[in-house]
Amino acid sequence: MSGPSLSALIGAALLAAGRPVTLRELSLVLGTPEDAARREVEAFAARVAAGDLGFQVEAVAGGYRLVVPPGTAPHLAPLLSPPPLPALSSAALEVLAVVAYRQPVTRVEIEAMRGGSASTVVTLQERELVKVVGRSDAVGQPLLYGTTERFLLEFGLTSLEDLPPLEAGNFAHLLRS
Repeated sequence: MSGPSLSALIGAALLAAGRPVTLRELSLVLGTPEDAARREVEAFAARVAAGDLGFQVEAVAGGYRLVVPPGTAPHLAPLLSPPPLPALSSAALEVLAVVAYRQPVTRVEIEAMRGGSASTVVTLQERELVKVVGRSDAVGQPLLYGTTERFLLEFGLTSLEDLPPLEAGNFAHLLRS
């Protein structure tokens, strides 16, 4: 009796992990080099898309995961809970953008760049979009903030390199989509 197919292993890994699975992890599961694992994942994603199964493979946060296509998600609202969090305020989006583009950054630096309070950093931490990544060497050793993997997931980014180019002045418009 032979084991599961590579396609079955990929599908099972993406479903069971509940998080993005890296190419390296898939390579280990499949027992293949990373380039072969990438080809297998791409072929699996194409088969899933062609099958109109109600989910798709998404490359995000340095890995792959199974997601519900945007057009299908509204139909699942009765099944999904808890309800989505309210949209972030303009101030929170500005703070998040400063952190995303300038990380690691202190609260004082955020306030200086925004020209206003960085009090929404607490809300961003509660939503797991921002976290403390260390302490500055400056006097008082203030906390340094950076973005989280959840930030990448929420904004559909594979890595921080996928952030749109920074334009002078307004940060917040870059994160609205």
